[in-house]
Amino acid sequence: MEIYGRVRRAVLVEGRSQRSVARDFGLSRTTVQKMLRFAVPPGYQRQQPVKRPKLGPWIGVIDAILEDDKQRPVKQRHTAKRLFDRLREEHGFTGGYTIVKDYVRSAQLRGREMFVPLTHAPGEAQADFGEALVVMAGVECKAHYLAMDLPHSDDCFVIAFPAETTEAFLEGHVRAFAYFDAVPTRILYDNTKIAVARILGGEERQKTRAFSELQSHYLFADKFGRPAKGNDKGKVEGLVGYARRNFMVPIPRVNSWEELNAHLEAECRKRRERRLRGYAETIGERFERDHAAMLPLPAAPYEACEKIAARVNSLSLVRYRGNDYSVPTHYGHRQVWVKGYVHEVVIVCASEVIARHERSYEREAVIFDPLHYLALLEQKTRALDQAAPLAGWQLPECFAQLRRLLEARLKKHGSREYVQVLRLMETFAIEELTLAIEDALQLGTISFDAVKHLLLCRIERRPPRLDMENYPHLPRAQVRTTQASDYMSLLAEVGA
Repeated sequence: MEIYGRVRRAVLVEGRSQRSVARDFGLSRTTVQKMLRFAVPPGYQRQQPVKRPKLGPWIGVIDAILEDDKQRPVKQRHTAKRLFDRLREEHGFTGGYTIVKDYVRSAQLRGREMFVPLTHAPGEAQADFGEALVVMAGVECKAHYLAMDLPHSDDCFVIAFPAETTEAFLEGHVRAFAYFDAVPTRILYDNTKIAVARILGGEERQKTRAFSELQSHYLFADKFGRPAKGNDKGKVEGLVGYARRNFMVPIPRVNSWEELNAHLEAECRKRRERRLRGYAETIGERFERDHAAMLPLPAAPYEACEKIAARVNSLSLVRYRGNDYSVPTHYGHRQVWVKGYVHEVVIVCASEVIARHERSYEREAVIFDPLHYLALLEQKTRALDQAAPLAGWQLPECFAQLRRLLEARLKKHGSREYVQVLRLMETFAIEELTLAIEDALQLGTISFDAVKHLLLCRIERRPPRLDMENYPHLPRAQVRTTQASDYMSLLAEVGA
């Protein structure tokens, strides 16, 4: 551009001839004439592309191959070179590679999708799952997080779970509605199997029972995007990536899922203070319009769990999602309901909760509660040492000491009394029972009745009154009534 200006100045201001200027600057006279006609370089103007009649008969073949490629994996589609080779080998094409390459490039440009800018009404939402790595209690694992976006205000809510399951989907909605303190009027989803049992064609969907229950409870409308068209819910797709890059970089190191979700919620609240490009208001200020248009929360939140029917087997176990969970043995062979929450499994029989377990996301694991088997072990004491539910049960040392003394004193009946002592944990806390056992060991009252009596005395805060008739092995104390003469002997000693 500098030379361009110097040439124009030399001719038009200094009055030099075009011939001399062309010679001094090493340019042709034609180039100098062009410079004088335009104040700035006009730029290169490509001529109309030359028609290539050799390609004409094969254009239909090329278009058919490119159309078929749209249904194939991206990494296994035809390149221009591969298409050129096939034209020569299979169709006798005699033209050159360049005309094929140019046509393929122009066809691909014509086939790229264009989009219409959208506006979003207040009160509507979009939801989707994403994945990110986290370090949970020192172990690296994958977090599946539900992101819900309000496109009108760009407000958001993100919550993470161990797996993308029905109960996580439901719990995520319950927590999101509580965060917004309202329910979106309509939520846009992809065609996740958690919500969609079957695509019926067009916009018709057969919804799953769990999703229908959630929708009936909160009364929001739904909308589902086209299969494999993520741009239908572009706002939440962008939020999924934004949350991963901003909320989870560096990789979060937490001790529990509750700690991770507290971090994510804090980040969402902090984001409300941002003012995005093109807006005069912050996200939080624009959210007020969203909130005003949304539905009110129902009186009670939805019970976010998966419910399935199951049967207790002969080992007093119930199977849920590939894992076995124990129940009390007297419910054996009975029909039960399993409620699978994100972090808990609850087993119900005839409207009564009979077992609660921490949820396991392993496969083919067996989760025992030792207390569930004590009633059966009281009858089958020979299985005490090999009982799998008791393996790895960490009890204070006084329990083992009590068992040794019981078995030494009562022989084969000692094991049964020991199990009876363990069964006290069905009613009382282990800390209370531990103190009662330590009292019994200190007093030398080694029996179930004594431990139970001492336990109740501690809880009721009264002194123990042990019946010594039950302990013939202890030396009996001889106590007689005191006589007045006994005091005279004491006086005599003082006088002396």
